[in-house]
Amino acid sequence: MRSLFFPVVLLSLLGGCASHTPAPVATPFPLASQQDGLAEPASAPVATTPVITPSMPPSVAPPKKATLPPAQLLDKLLPTYVKPRSGWRDDIVNAIGALQLPPTAENFCAVIAVIEQESTFQADPVVPGLPAIVWNKIEEKVAGYHIPLPLVKAALLKPSPTGESYKSRIDSLRTERQMNDLFEDMAAEAGKLGLPVGMKNPIRTAGTMQVSVDFAQGHIRAWPYPYRYQGSLRDEVFSRRGGIYFGTANLLHYPAGYRDMVYRFADFNAGRYSSRNAAFQLAVAQLSGRQLAPDGDLLRYRDGLPSGEASSTERALYQMSQRLGLSDSAILRDLKQEKNSSFSQSALYQKVMALADQQLGRKVAREAFPQIRLNSPKITRKLTTEWFAKRVGWRYDNCLKRSPL
Repeated sequence: MRSLFFPVVLLSLLGGCASHTPAPVATPFPLASQQDGLAEPASAPVATTPVITPSMPPSVAPPKKATLPPAQLLDKLLPTYVKPRSGWRDDIVNAIGALQLPPTAENFCAVIAVIEQESTFQADPVVPGLPAIVWNKIEEKVAGYHIPLPLVKAALLKPSPTGESYKSRIDSLRTERQMNDLFEDMAAEAGKLGLPVGMKNPIRTAGTMQVSVDFAQGHIRAWPYPYRYQGSLRDEVFSRRGGIYFGTANLLHYPAGYRDMVYRFADFNAGRYSSRNAAFQLAVAQLSGRQLAPDGDLLRYRDGLPSGEASSTERALYQMSQRLGLSDSAILRDLKQEKNSSFSQSALYQKVMALADQQLGRKVAREAFPQIRLNSPKITRKLTTEWFAKRVGWRYDNCLKRSPL
């Protein structure tokens, strides 16, 4: 019976954890002091993942001329309730510096706004009612096997590596990091528990900015991480400095010509370039006369890779191939660039947007909010990516009001 119960638990919690060739690092200003110590800059390997655009990102907002050192400017921008102030300040300044981003009020406030939204400046934020969320998901899953929940709880009385039973640890869960540690132990004991050997921890996002662990793993291959650390990169993402660094990278460390920072916030929630791609989908819908969901995904994906099954956007473009003067293979070739900045320079993008401008008689928007419903057991209201972006945008505007520049 044990071999059934533990995979069920694993699948249950998987549904409960949701809410996505540079030169060596040469920081444009001295890094703030850190007790943990910083690694020496090392030459970055050639990027092997499309997560990072290999060109150096430009400033994400027209920078104001700084008249204060970065740490002093950030002190003015941080909310008054932030503690320990020096720790959060140094980690943000260090992240901006190591990523070679301009230390502007705009960039600082973008990071501050996302941290406020995702964790309210708690290094390991508490998730209210987490044990109930987990047990409800377990009960939902085992119902399909006609297994009563009390029987599952009895099976979870087995001691875990901490000495506590798995049941006791679920009952006392308060934070996402505790949930992550629980799964790490389950993965380490996979053979003993009847779980698949080599199983992966299903916790996909972590830290103060809720950044994807997969993103962190991709980013560190393309850009050197500035800190020495012990343990796994996953553990580092859960640390305050790691969560800030990788969250800042996901938010700002790529070129995007958006007219407003709020579209970066939408990308942060839905995936890089989702706002650009949603606007492209609206243009395709306008030209083709077909209803398309502007979700920012131009292709269908399975396990992070194109599935090979044509999306509705793809099919609409194939029907327009003569008008576009592009073959189906050329259309697909360009669509495969949708997660990179290069898509904006592709023949497909340029022709579609030019035709949409011509048909409408004016320049159509080059960015739009992806229309995505947010699903998670932690969410009890109908929330969307647009809601997230505007909420973070409101925090961003409030932060800028504190700027002395």
